[in-house]
Amino acid sequence: MKKQAQFALVDVNNFYVSCERVFKPQLENKAVVVLSNNDGCAVARSAEVKALGIKTGMPWFKMKDIAKKHQIEAYSSNYTLYGDMSNRVVSILRDFSPDMEVYSIDESFLRIDSVAQLYGGPTTMGHEMITRIKEWTGLPVCVGIGSTKTLAKFANHLAKKMPVFNSVCDFSNLPKQEQLHWMSEMGVGEIWGVGGQTTKKLNAMNIHTVLDLKQASPQFIRAQLGVVMERTCNELNGISCLELEDVAPAKQQILASRSFGKPILSLENLGEAVATHIARASEKLRHQQSIAGAIHVFIRTSPFKDNQYSQGITISLKEATDDLLTLTNEAIAGLKLIYKPGYQYKKAGIMLSLLSEKSTRQQSLFDDVEARGKSSELMSVLDSINHRFGKEAIRSGASGNRRTGKDWAMRSDNRSPNYTTQWDELPIAS
Repeated sequence: MKKQAQFALVDVNNFYVSCERVFKPQLENKAVVVLSNNDGCAVARSAEVKALGIKTGMPWFKMKDIAKKHQIEAYSSNYTLYGDMSNRVVSILRDFSPDMEVYSIDESFLRIDSVAQLYGGPTTMGHEMITRIKEWTGLPVCVGIGSTKTLAKFANHLAKKMPVFNSVCDFSNLPKQEQLHWMSEMGVGEIWGVGGQTTKKLNAMNIHTVLDLKQASPQFIRAQLGVVMERTCNELNGISCLELEDVAPAKQQILASRSFGKPILSLENLGEAVATHIARASEKLRHQQSIAGAIHVFIRTSPFKDNQYSQGITISLKEATDDLLTLTNEAIAGLKLIYKPGYQYKKAGIMLSLLSEKSTRQQSLFDDVEARGKSSELMSVLDSINHRFGKEAIRSGASGNRRTGKDWAMRSDNRSPNYTTQWDELPIAS
C-alpha cells in the first residue's frame, strides 16, 4: 500500500522584523516596522505594529505621527542580512529532510512522510525544527503539516494564528470534525493561491469559506475557474496535485529596477544606475545558465510631480548573450535614445527577456567562437571574484565610482549592519 504523502511548511514569523530582533534583543515585544526601498513604506510589521492598525504598504510619511506616539522603531530594509539569515534556516532544514523546496525567503516546504517517525512523529519533528532554528539562528518559526502542500499551508496559518497549536499544527492528525470546523472559520480568500479577483468570483458562486471550496465539485470549479483552482479544490480534499520543486524553474524574464534616493537630472547618473542594474541582472542570468536575446530599458519621473515623463525601449540583440560588457553597451545605447534633458528622474530599470538555455545556443556561420570563449572565461572569473569578495568587488566602469558615492543610490537612513556577512560589521558582545 502506497504511503500517504506528508508535507511540512516551515515559515519564519515576521521574517524581516525577526532578523532585526536577533541582533537587537531589546526590540522584543516592542513595535517594529521595516521599510521598503528608499524608506518608502512598511513591508514588514511586528505584531505590536499590526495591533495599531498599520497595514502593509502604508507610506512612512503617513505613519510618522503614529510612530512617534507609540514609539515605533523603524528600520531600512537590509536584504543582504535577510538573505543570509534565510540561507541559514534552509541549511538547518535540509538536515531534517532531503526532499525540500525553498518557496520564498521565509518559507520552505519539506516532504516528511519518510523521515517523520525518526523524530517520533510529525508534531514532534515540527517542534524539533522550531527548537533547532531558534537555538542556531535566533529566529522564531511555525510549522504546518498536511497531506498536500495546500493543506500544509493552511495548517501553517493555524499554527501561527491559533495559540492552541503551540506553533505546530499537524492537520492530518486532527479529528475530522475539528478539521471541518477550522475550514469553516477561514475565508476562502485566505487559501494559498486564491487572489482577490478569484475570491470575488467564488463568493458570487456562494463559496465563502475554505470548507465551501473543499465541498464544491472539482469539475464545476474547473469549468468556472480553470485547472489551477480545480487542483486547489482537490488538494483541500487530500489529493496531492503539487509536487515539490527541487530546483526552481529558470526565470523567463529578469527585472532589475529601483527608485532613486533623490531625483536625478543627468544622463551620466542615469547611465550609472542602468549599468548597475545590468550587472545584477546579468549575474542572475549566468547563475541560471541562460542567455538573453533582448533588453528593455525604462526611465520615469515621479508620478506625483506635475512635470512627468516616462519612456522605455526594447533592444533586440544580434546574438543572445550573457556578457556583461555587451549587455551594458546595448542598454546605455538604448538609454540615450529615450533620455530627455530637463526632467527630474525618480526611477530607472532594465529587463532581460527572450531568455534561452546557454547550452542550446544556436550557432551561426559567422560565429566568433574564440571571442565567445574569452567572454565566457571573463564572466566566470568576474562572478567568482564577486562571490568571494562581495558584490561589485569588480564591476564595469559604466556603473560609476563606488568610492565617491552615487547620487542615485537608494536611501536607507536606518539600515542595520550586515552582521553576518561583513567582517567590519560583526556584532560586538558587551
